[in-house]
Amino acid sequence: MTSEHTEQHAPAGGARRSGSGTGVELLVEGMTCGSCAARVQKKLAKQPGVAEAEVNFASKRATLVAESGELDVPGLQRVVSDMGYELRTIDTEHPEPDGDPEAAEQRMWFYRTIVAVPLTAIVLWLAMFAGELGEHPAARWTQLALTIPVQFWVGWPFLRGMVQRALQRSANMDTLIGLGTLAAFGYSVVALFAGGFLYFEVATFIVAALALGRYFEARARRRAGRAITALLELGAKEATVLRDGAEVTVPVESLAIGDHMLVRPGEKIPTDGEVVDGVSAVDESMLTGESVPVEKTAGDIATGATINTSGVLTVRATAVGADTALSRIVRMVQDAQSGKAPMQRLADRISAVFVPAVIVVALGALLGWTVLAGDPVSGLVAAVAVLIIACPCALGLATPIAIMVGTGRGAELGVLIKRIETLERTKQITTVVFDKTGTLTHGEMTITDIVAAEGGDDNEVLRRAGAVEAGSEHPIGRALAAVAAQRLGELPTAHGFDAPTGQGVRADVDGTTVLVGRRSWLVEQGMTVPEEVEEAILRLEDDGKTVVLAGWQGRVRGAVAMADTVKDNAAATIAELHDIGMSVAMLTGDNSRTAEAIARTVGIDRVLAEVHPGDKRAEIERLQSEGAVVAMVGDGINDAPALVQADLGIAIGTGTDVAIESSDITLMRSDLHGVPQSIRLARRTYRTIQQNLGWAFGYNVLAIPAAAAALLNPMVAGAAMALSSISVVLNALRLRRFERRH
Repeated sequence: MTSEHTEQHAPAGGARRSGSGTGVELLVEGMTCGSCAARVQKKLAKQPGVAEAEVNFASKRATLVAESGELDVPGLQRVVSDMGYELRTIDTEHPEPDGDPEAAEQRMWFYRTIVAVPLTAIVLWLAMFAGELGEHPAARWTQLALTIPVQFWVGWPFLRGMVQRALQRSANMDTLIGLGTLAAFGYSVVALFAGGFLYFEVATFIVAALALGRYFEARARRRAGRAITALLELGAKEATVLRDGAEVTVPVESLAIGDHMLVRPGEKIPTDGEVVDGVSAVDESMLTGESVPVEKTAGDIATGATINTSGVLTVRATAVGADTALSRIVRMVQDAQSGKAPMQRLADRISAVFVPAVIVVALGALLGWTVLAGDPVSGLVAAVAVLIIACPCALGLATPIAIMVGTGRGAELGVLIKRIETLERTKQITTVVFDKTGTLTHGEMTITDIVAAEGGDDNEVLRRAGAVEAGSEHPIGRALAAVAAQRLGELPTAHGFDAPTGQGVRADVDGTTVLVGRRSWLVEQGMTVPEEVEEAILRLEDDGKTVVLAGWQGRVRGAVAMADTVKDNAAATIAELHDIGMSVAMLTGDNSRTAEAIARTVGIDRVLAEVHPGDKRAEIERLQSEGAVVAMVGDGINDAPALVQADLGIAIGTGTDVAIESSDITLMRSDLHGVPQSIRLARRTYRTIQQNLGWAFGYNVLAIPAAAAALLNPMVAGAAMALSSISVVLNALRLRRFERRH
């Protein structure tokens, strides 16, 4: 177990800890490309007291961890402000949609686009399609008049960004766009007076194409981030609280633990709690993705933001604010979307030096064509094309936009991917290990068979065995007694209860001493076992059932078989895992015969039986030592060490908090189909990241040399640059169509 993997299992949330320091998330405004994010990240990481810094271009978030104590946020804000950006705080304890910056950006670029497109169309017509009319002095001056608003109003965000970066002695994508369009505009103004060839259409078309591209990019990013917004909007805004016998309506923010809330049909449960009165069906689809409402009665857990569909419930609040299940889900998704995959770190390093390198290439193209070829016009065209075609935007967006869409879609399906490293690890998984009890099975023992000895009676065997086990603390004994009481009604009272060896129990029922337990113990106590019962024991144990015998007056009178039933979709889930190339193992404390029988039923490849709870981690480690890359699926407290040890931990969300916190992926439903579904979604997201990065890198590798060689018209370069950013976003949005399989 490496320290690196241990660190990956840090608690989720808006605030983090790393060593002795705390961490915060802040919003970064003013970034226009991946090189901006890389520059801000580098600057923040160098500040005193900052141990770690990550800046995500797509989510516009900076995640900072202090070396010790608290971060000097105002000081960091001043540093970032001096760079020309803005650093704003986020209330992660009570997350609320703070306006909609993506919507504002989308509107801004829309308005600029509807101005740019018609003006650009006229300039293009005059320059390229008007024939002799386009050469008329009035037409040439008209081109200048129409280009000015496009260049200096529509393109103002690019120019402002260029100036801000220049004041900081740095450069970004705005620098490339500003230099390229101003070069075309400036050359055309000089040519207008000198009687030379004009390039106003180049400047207007580039600005219009980029404005349209930024509009579609903002629109797509807004769609990608809807998962968080949708989650935030799920919660109730008000609650009806019972105080001093009266109903009082209060804001959800004012609820306190212990408040009794009245929830009527059609209302959302305001916060997490326990039902203390009433019976109703609750729609938990927002939490689990399961459309069938769940029956709730006194003693059941109710989750905030789920919808009461029928009866009236009284719910006692057990968690409020940031401690609720909804808030934890939001934090998990935000943490995942703000993180960075290893591939993105490489893209960030490239983006940091990309813009200066492109400027050098553009100058080289200008000088090369001017000095070596004696063609300064071609040099200008090539330089403008190089400046415009370069696209660190696509590099910066490639990974985070795919992560945003993939993790958002997962949240909608009840699959929470908590750590970005998970995406890469799922590709390497070779073996999926299931804990048996409560994961593959329902975790509740039930009677499956009763076999009475010849001349005996099934009900009498069950009646006396249930009466004896009524005093037992063993789960099997308690289950037997409960089923007996359910089937037969009130059981006789047993006296003199005793469990002398841990192999069984004895008590007096109706004046007769009755023994219930393992075959070996009853034989030790002098009981004889009829042949028909012996045969039944072998048959039932071969079927994976736990068998207890009941006897009195020196003879075994019958056998009761019990089993923890396998979940309905276990076999289909394991078949789907086989289809995606996984080997499947089961980890259990059951005896080998019982475990093997269950494995045969559902198609499991390998059984790890008779494993004590404390040894589960060691079994995972042993599989890893054999070369397996292991995903562990569990739900209990004793599964947590194994979940941490595994290369990928998957927790069933209906399990315990400690198992969920120890995992990489949390399934909010108990449906086992979520296991292959989560692996497929993580793999699909990772594959999308690879596709995006491949496109972004390949585009620049091919396009920049072509532009330097004057093989690309600047207008084509502008359209291609806008298209490159849009393409990675649209490719990522395909993840929204990912569906679960059944």
